Amino acid sequence: RAICGGGRYDHLLSTFGGKDQPMVGFGFGDAVIVELLKQKNLLPQLSPQIDDIVVSLDPALQKYTGQVASKLRSSGRRVDVVLEQKKMKWVFKQGDRTNARRLVILGQEEWERGVVKVRDLAEREEREVPIDDLV
Repeated sequence: RAICGGGRYDHLLSTFGGKDQPMVGFGFGDAVIVELLKQKNLLPQLSPQIDDIVVSLDPALQKYTGQVASKLRSSGRRVDVVLEQKKMKWVFKQGDRTNARRLVILGQEEWERGVVKVRDLAEREEREVPIDDLV
């Protein structure tokens, strides 16, 4: 198995109808390295460490997810943001995949009242938290 390789490719462009140019190139086989590390039991088992996943239920609120995430990060929390409109089923699965502790949910009615929903994924409890008190 090759971990990396390369060479001169001066005639590569003419193969595709172009003009020859002096060129060099290389490739790095990161997949090969991962497989070798697995075989030698040297690949650490890393699990994602996410405290909160911030998600917007309303496309109009998507622009605020970054602000909420920034507020949480400034208090030391590790935060993932759902950047696309996804179904809640996907968001819950993402929470499982990343071992997230909480979902921070931006809904239109709650946002208008100055609160967000915070769902504890371990306890399966949900409560409303004022945006200013969010940590």
